Amino acid sequence: MRRSPKDTAESARKITRRALLLGTAQTAVIAVLGLRMHEMQVDQADNFRLLAEENRINIRLIPPARGLIHDRNGALIAGNEQNYRVVITREDAGDVEEVLHRLARLIPLTPEDIERTLAEARKHSAFVPITVADRLDWEDFSRIAVNAPALPGVTPEVGLSRFYPMKGDFTHVVGYVGPASDYDLARMENPDPLLLIPRFQIGKLGLEAKLEDRLRGSAGTKRIEVNAVGRVMRELDRQEGQQGARVQLTCDMGLQNYMQARLGEESAAAVAMDVETGDILGIVSSPSYDPNMFVRGISGPEYRALMEHDHRPMANKAVQGTYPPGSTFKMVVALAALEAGVISPEETVYCRGHTELGNRRFHCWKRGGHGSMGLIESLQHSCDVYYYEIAQRVGIEKISEMGRRLGMGIAHDLPMSAVAEGLMPTKDWKVTNRGVDWQVGDTFNSGIGQGFVLASPLQLAVMTARVATGRAIVPRLVRSIDGVEEPILGGESLGLDENQLRLVRRGMHAVVNARGGTAYGARVVDDAMVMAGKSGTSQVRNITAAERAAGVVSNDQLPWNRRDHALFVSYGPYEAPRVAVSVVVEHGSGGSGVAGPIARDVLLQALSGGLPPLTAYPENQRDKIEEQRSLMPLIAPDAGPVTSTRA
Repeated sequence: MRRSPKDTAESARKITRRALLLGTAQTAVIAVLGLRMHEMQVDQADNFRLLAEENRINIRLIPPARGLIHDRNGALIAGNEQNYRVVITREDAGDVEEVLHRLARLIPLTPEDIERTLAEARKHSAFVPITVADRLDWEDFSRIAVNAPALPGVTPEVGLSRFYPMKGDFTHVVGYVGPASDYDLARMENPDPLLLIPRFQIGKLGLEAKLEDRLRGSAGTKRIEVNAVGRVMRELDRQEGQQGARVQLTCDMGLQNYMQARLGEESAAAVAMDVETGDILGIVSSPSYDPNMFVRGISGPEYRALMEHDHRPMANKAVQGTYPPGSTFKMVVALAALEAGVISPEETVYCRGHTELGNRRFHCWKRGGHGSMGLIESLQHSCDVYYYEIAQRVGIEKISEMGRRLGMGIAHDLPMSAVAEGLMPTKDWKVTNRGVDWQVGDTFNSGIGQGFVLASPLQLAVMTARVATGRAIVPRLVRSIDGVEEPILGGESLGLDENQLRLVRRGMHAVVNARGGTAYGARVVDDAMVMAGKSGTSQVRNITAAERAAGVVSNDQLPWNRRDHALFVSYGPYEAPRVAVSVVVEHGSGGSGVAGPIARDVLLQALSGGLPPLTAYPENQRDKIEEQRSLMPLIAPDAGPVTSTRA
């Protein structure tokens, strides 16, 4: 059947349109292919040439800069310094041992260094860079860079390493960092990939450990291109990580430096607190050590010297050490007795040098006795018999309850290692822990801060701040993180009778400022900085009846480790308290003669914001004070006087 001319024309139009569409599509595909071929053959020729040579692209982590730590005025306490190091990547190196031996011809590497690197390389994934050596000098670093083509898998890097400019002054506060160990990783549920980098440093002790997650920061990444022999050809791109948080402490660098220098080589601890805010202005443990030794790699002999030292420099005595508080505990017993109504301010107790309980004598430190003692006089002269009597009346339960109310027997929440709880004993505690009943003699001993009672220097400072203010002052070590102020906790009333507190404060004032007071020699004569305080001496050995009869051996005739501990607590100014101080000198013998002058000097330094005028000291002591200052290795600048930040 013949098609009509109209049908023929319509069919021709459809064929032409389809051909046009198909042709257009083919042209477009050819054009795209052509453009892509041009891009690959011309624009990306170098890239594909490298890939053709079996180059590989690796993604590596960039360790972040660790967060900085500053004092309350912005002075640097823990920072980062440039560190030249060399790393090796097993998957790029081929024969790792051979490469390391080549590297040893360029820089000092011992057989132990090579073996350690090989062990770490076997333990970790092939793509993980292993640090071979760090803290290289510029000459060694340059030598490696020049010889890089002959060292497959070896990369010289410039990184950051921790350093502590104040050396030992903040060791027991800040702690130090060190390589993450298998033990560290085992304690973590999901370790940060950064920690898998061999010899990556994390906080090991103190604030560095407690705030590790904040100080570490977050890793960056970089894409690098390496050729067939493992040589890095170029860095394709990089994404920087985020530096760790900036932490500001409440401590004052100048005061901390002074306190450390003032304690010298004593086995001792001291704490200075703002009594309004609870800010810890200074907290030291002596002797100290340089934490940079641990960052850079401490030697065996250096570590053994620290561990075997009889003054225990590795221990943080300020928060970890617990001691019988001795007579510094008498304010606690006095307040417990006053609140319970078992003694009145006017009542006196007669001291004849001892009191008897059954067939046993409990002695006063003054062999001939003090005579009639009221509350204020009992503190001024530190009469033991007075406190035997009132402790027996009030009982251990109320004494311990008052101790906890004043901040003792509590592990205060500070970002420091091994913060001790101390001990405020009760009858139940003794049955549970010793398996025997509480005795009246135990109460006598507790009444003078001996026996089972234990407190740290930090707790003694908190107790003193609370007595000075009548408020529940809570210690604070971190002032801000990344500029965000940490809250000031506590500060509410303790609910103690203000008149009773005034009596105890008057007794503490008399200890230092009244003739005959146990610490009269440690007084301050500047009316604007008058100090109130209490001395304490705690025994570390039993004195037998035979020794008492023959005459008690004086401390200076005993071996150092059998001498009494010396303690002192103080606050000032007396009329408007701003700072509380506690000092413990292990085996220092006398609280008033050894710990008292240290506490006085620390308090004056804190109140003055630097070395106080000599006129603040008794005239007959000024030459000695001036000589003492000239011998102190002070390196930190003075700061301003303490000003409270509590609203």
